[in-house]
Amino acid sequence: MSNTGSKGYEGFTAEERAAMKDHAQELKKASRRSSRADKAAEALRDVLAKIAEMQDSDRIMAERVHAVVTASAPVLEPKLWYGMPAYALDGKVVCFFQSAEKFKARYATLGFSDQAKLDEGTMWATSFALTEVTAELEARIGALVKQAVS
Repeated sequence: MSNTGSKGYEGFTAEERAAMKDHAQELKKASRRSSRADKAAEALRDVLAKIAEMQDSDRIMAERVHAVVTASAPVLEPKLWYGMPAYALDGKVVCFFQSAEKFKARYATLGFSDQAKLDEGTMWATSFALTEVTAELEARIGALVKQAVS
């Protein structure tokens, strides 16, 4: 093969490796918990602790997103997913909050997995950039989360 001057694959970034390590630790921790109630309580504590660790702007948005998600869809269970606050139904992540700091991005992200029922025709959004969470945006997030679990 000839070298065309492109760098090619350089492996995972430090942020991606850290996210994978977080996920491995989450799985180990979850396997050690005893009852379902203990697991749910510990998972909620983990999510709130992760949010508390965030930088101010991300933390404020994550707190508001957490409040909206838990109020709009009480069936969703908070849990950490690759080191990010996430919300699951029957153990499968439906939506998550990714801080801007996590992958050194310009904005935070509210993302939805393929478990979310957001289907609209042949193309629909599954992630949304967040720079601020306003009252209007809270209403929109609430509606999306309700639709995602309907």
